[in-house]
Amino acid sequence: MLQVLVLNTNRVIIGSVQHILPILIATLFCVFIIRFSNRNLSVEQKQQVFKYFGVFVSGAIITYHSYLISLGNYSITTDLPLFLCSFLALIIPIFTFSRKYWMFEILLFWVIAGTTQGVLTPDIAVGFPSFDYFRYWIVHLGLLTIIFYAVFALRMRPRFKSIFKSFMALQVYVVVIMAINYFLKSNYFYLNRKPASASALDYLGDWPYYLLVVELILIPFFLLIYLPFYLTRNKSNKNSK
Repeated sequence: MLQVLVLNTNRVIIGSVQHILPILIATLFCVFIIRFSNRNLSVEQKQQVFKYFGVFVSGAIITYHSYLISLGNYSITTDLPLFLCSFLALIIPIFTFSRKYWMFEILLFWVIAGTTQGVLTPDIAVGFPSFDYFRYWIVHLGLLTIIFYAVFALRMRPRFKSIFKSFMALQVYVVVIMAINYFLKSNYFYLNRKPASASALDYLGDWPYYLLVVELILIPFFLLIYLPFYLTRNKSNKNSK
């Protein structure tokens, strides 16, 4: 019980204050900013807020990696921003500034499927108040906030074929990361072994079987993410008749 209540600088434990508190704060902020934007901001102002989110999240990941490089022990085999959420945080301003629909189609499923797993089972070696701790939560919860803002404030919606676009784009990303892992002898995207902390991958078998299981469940998982959009669209169509 004390382990759940007391802050420490060791690896973040699932269910601890260091795990739950950032999620609660981000959830409250996300609900507030979306409600405030819808009630008080014009379309142009919403788009400006969207840009700020992208800059903030990307700035966090750039600052963190700049800090690691300044320490003089930066390793290209472990430290490059090639894990999915870090990579998305790095490129997210491209989406928040351009608001390209094809990017939304891909990012919606990547962020909700991938980032949610990272939020539920955080892989943070050094807890509060380390730089890595704040970087981790800004990136993961920031990406989710951006996607929810796109959906509920900017009114962007996926189509059914968006599921398959996102899936195929992820396959391209995986192939590229596999090649990088091969040449660097690295484990980006956990393609060669599971993370050190507890994760959903622990329930999917050993390598390489967990990779095959993930491939098999991706489409059903993406369909589950799409389901609320499908149901609300059908309800709107019925109400308009």
